Amino acid sequence: MWGRLYKTDLNWGNFQTRDMKKAHWLGALTVRLMLFSCGFLVLHVVLAPSLQAGTADKSTSSVGSAPLPLESVVENLLRRNALRAAALTQFEGTRTYRVQYRGFPSDHDAEMVVHVTFHAPNTKQFTVVSQTGSKFIGDHVFKKLLEGELEAANEENRRRSALSAENYEFALAGYESSPEGGRYILSLLPKTRNKFLYRGKIWVDATDFAVVRIEGEPGKNPSFWIRKTDVVHRYVKVNEFWLPAENHSESILRLGGKAVLSIEYSDYKILGAAPLHPAEPAPTVEAAKSH
Repeated sequence: MWGRLYKTDLNWGNFQTRDMKKAHWLGALTVRLMLFSCGFLVLHVVLAPSLQAGTADKSTSSVGSAPLPLESVVENLLRRNALRAAALTQFEGTRTYRVQYRGFPSDHDAEMVVHVTFHAPNTKQFTVVSQTGSKFIGDHVFKKLLEGELEAANEENRRRSALSAENYEFALAGYESSPEGGRYILSLLPKTRNKFLYRGKIWVDATDFAVVRIEGEPGKNPSFWIRKTDVVHRYVKVNEFWLPAENHSESILRLGGKAVLSIEYSDYKILGAAPLHPAEPAPTVEAAKSH
């Protein structure tokens, strides 16, 4: 691999020096790496509108203390998510995007504030309120993130990337008690090698059956040049709906650099929603055992 790159480097032409060409190539590579690591996060921001926020609880967890078996937890999670997603028709809010890159050929920092309006089923309108820092990131990363989110919202991409039994194998990893109530901890393993799926864990509220936290990494490394990517998602309850609160993606690059993307969400307003059907009570342990 490195040999091919070196050979190509020697034949890049006579009008610029090899070092200048290499700097240009690595600069373009930096953009692609940030987009790869950010793109993984963007799809999950778009495709998980019904997830819930929370802070990871450090209390002791065990599978044996879980009130319900895995099958009942997953069934309730998917059903409640579908109900909330179907009922929410319109909302607006503010996002603050931040990117920090440290590495060759130079460091970059940027911030962008965007007003977002959502109309069901998959229409989003973005209005840039302000933008500061690196114009390079603004033009090549932030713009691509917004474009990628619009593309990811189509029905087929949502289906292929959704948190569902079609895409994931679930396993019960534990159960925790927290000040907000009990939480099931599920391990996720993608069923296909898809870079927009992830492997990791989710924390599921034991009453609402909504995800309180996600910690994971891409199910498939999106690029040879990325050594490792860690992603943490948190969500917040707005009225009866669970919307993104904060997302953090950190990628370590093989060239030695690091790219960090964070998105903070605020000022949510629910502008349109159908009444949620009364949620069926969660099955009891005895009822679950009888099936």
